[in-house]
Amino acid sequence: MATAFADIEPVVQAEAPVERPAKVASRGGATASRLQQALARQGKALLAPMLGIAVFIGLWAALAPMVQTSLGALPGPFEVAAQGGALFDEWQASNEAAAQFYAEQDERIRAGTQVLAFDYAGAPTFVDQVATSLETVALGFVLATVFAVPIGLAAGLSPLFNAAINPLVQIMKPVSPLAWLPIVTMVVSATVTSADPVLAKSFVISAIVVMLCSLWPTLINTAIGAASIDKDLLNVGRVLRLGAFQKLTRLVLPSALPFIFTGMRLSLGVGWMVLIAAEMLAQNPGLGKFVWDEFQNGSSQSLARIMFAVVVIGLIGFLLDRVMMSLQTLVSRNRTV
Repeated sequence: MATAFADIEPVVQAEAPVERPAKVASRGGATASRLQQALARQGKALLAPMLGIAVFIGLWAALAPMVQTSLGALPGPFEVAAQGGALFDEWQASNEAAAQFYAEQDERIRAGTQVLAFDYAGAPTFVDQVATSLETVALGFVLATVFAVPIGLAAGLSPLFNAAINPLVQIMKPVSPLAWLPIVTMVVSATVTSADPVLAKSFVISAIVVMLCSLWPTLINTAIGAASIDKDLLNVGRVLRLGAFQKLTRLVLPSALPFIFTGMRLSLGVGWMVLIAAEMLAQNPGLGKFVWDEFQNGSSQSLARIMFAVVVIGLIGFLLDRVMMSLQTLVSRNRTV
């Protein structure tokens, strides 16, 4: 028996290693197959948008020379791209000039020939103006959210409060930023009287105009989300004797989050559109002012630069929308109710 067992055991040990690589290979093949299928689906999903963009650029390049303006023919995509490169070169040159200015200033201070340090006073470049516009819309969007969400929650939970503010919302919602701008300008100018304020008046004016025009989608969607909460959840809250704050944080907000983020996404898009017009008139050194200055400049390159700014404005708006959509998906996936 001992001899027979010894003869059988090595056979079992020899067969086991033969099966495992086959399983590993089959799993690796399945993973590669799934990866190929996912890449194929992504490729098909990107094919139509890329084709549409290519057709648009082709039509633009073909038809642009036929459109004559006071500054010459309408720039094509290659002329616009060339001006985009020129604007980037100007930004790099400005950074080099600023670095040289600060280096020379530090040398004069160390040598004792200069006491005070000064900021570089070069004109803002296109990249600087993009950053200013993003900062402005961010401040306006945050202010709009801070005001809209609490008011929307109150309107959704109280039919009486909703009936009281509904006429005001419907009246003020369609007001143009061009109508708000003179009012906001006068109020801010009368309020901010310091010679060196923390935030420039033009920056504050543009941000407040963005807030006034973009808070309505968030307010309305928040009210709808709070009003559409499942009544069974409210009954459970009464049974558990939840307080007002606990009811708000554990029941109302998790249920209304998808509506709130949909409103915030719409508000951010509205705010970005409104910002350009506000910056043009308030002279906030952002993209709106860049477009206006190039229009007033009237050089042979101005039209191409304006068109490049339009493309950048559209791309930034698209990216902001994607960011809000991703944030909405993440928060909705992790909500507690």
